[in-house]
Amino acid sequence: MAITLPDLLSDPALGLVAEGRSEAPASSIQWVAVTELEDPRPFLNGAEVVLTTGVRLKTGAAQRAFVQRVHEAGALALGFGVGLTHRRIPPAVLAEADDVGLPAFRVPYETPFIAIGKKVADALSADHYAGLENLLEGHAVLASALLGAGGLGSLLGELARMLGTDVALFQYGARIAGPPDPARARVDPPEWHRLPIATGLKDRCTLAIAEPYGHAAIVDYAQSLISVELTNQARNRTGARTAAGQLLEDVMRGTLAGAEAAARLASSGIDTSSRHSVLIVDVASGQRRALRTLPLPDGWNNAAAALVDERLVLVLPAGAAPEPADLSRYLHGAGLTSRIGVGGTYAQPNGLRWSYFEAREALQRGQSVNLADRLSITSLLMSSADVPLADLAGETLKPLEAFDEAHGAGLLSTLQRYLDLDGSVAAVAADLDLHRNTIRYRLQQVLTLTGYDPAVTADRVHLYLALRVRALG
Repeated sequence: MAITLPDLLSDPALGLVAEGRSEAPASSIQWVAVTELEDPRPFLNGAEVVLTTGVRLKTGAAQRAFVQRVHEAGALALGFGVGLTHRRIPPAVLAEADDVGLPAFRVPYETPFIAIGKKVADALSADHYAGLENLLEGHAVLASALLGAGGLGSLLGELARMLGTDVALFQYGARIAGPPDPARARVDPPEWHRLPIATGLKDRCTLAIAEPYGHAAIVDYAQSLISVELTNQARNRTGARTAAGQLLEDVMRGTLAGAEAAARLASSGIDTSSRHSVLIVDVASGQRRALRTLPLPDGWNNAAAALVDERLVLVLPAGAAPEPADLSRYLHGAGLTSRIGVGGTYAQPNGLRWSYFEAREALQRGQSVNLADRLSITSLLMSSADVPLADLAGETLKPLEAFDEAHGAGLLSTLQRYLDLDGSVAAVAADLDLHRNTIRYRLQQVLTLTGYDPAVTADRVHLYLALRVRALG
């Protein structure tokens, strides 16, 4: 521990004698400054012990001015060497020191100033060395905690113990580790001092330390450890989700089925003998990269996560599935513009396929959370890779797309509204603010260009499926 003025004055080897009425402060001495300048202020930083023989302080005014300047510089005390220029500390020095509250002490002729400086320097060196030892020990404790079973939670717990305050970790705006002290949380949540954690991602990751916060070197090391750990976790999530996505794609396309599909899914943590539901998370195109590494919120750890078509697919066991609305709020808090499609709950690999296509179809509704009402014929057809729906849609709708692009005729939008409004020309005309004859003319153009009559039930089903496949991409 660094030395204080009472420690210095009590050392018999130095023979220092306190004079004046000001009490010696208990704060640590930061340095010893020897000066014979009348104004030493430019060379003082504060918290020093200033030593002088007063060789230039020949008048009372000069002596008082010197004491004032030393005090203004923030010195802890003034040591006056006697026996060279002055046989004792001048009365003006003591009087002014008492007035400003600056402790003063006599340095006998036999005590060289360098002995005082060495005493303080040795104490500072020992204190610095002890601090380094403590810091290295803290490094070992934090690294051991992180590598143990507790992971980040244990690291933050050790850091909180070292700092004597609450510590937490936030990522994408949500707390991911290190809850505050329960007793304190019942009164008021702590105000956090936030320090950035570099992960290479736009995840707004911060290490939060409860106020009041004073910088400690161990925090810098904790930031580095957390950065490395979160970067590794993000890399692992990307790899795992990509591999799971390849597996799910094979299942969804029907190229992997039956017992082999069940075994492969089980190795990824999906027991298809139980019922599961599929959620598909889609975000704005510029935000899709975040889905590779985005950590799931609390309560979603039992979900198998995969990347399919740049969307995050979550497979959740029935009965333990959390609310999709909670996930939607988490995504919003993470700064993502998201939509969630929720499929039904089924067992077996084929059930996953049906749930997936239900969720994919539900996504088209465009709400933040979109629930599938029931298994639709469209979902069943989409779940079969053997049905050439994409070819059907392209062959049927390409003439309409080309005509609309060339003439701005609005045939596709009119056809879509006609099917949505149950084939009512009057309702479509009112919806599009057009004359009924205009709607009939456009429907006739659809028949002419495609060969399918929207007024005929069989043709209407064909056109409906083509539009649904087109909407689903």
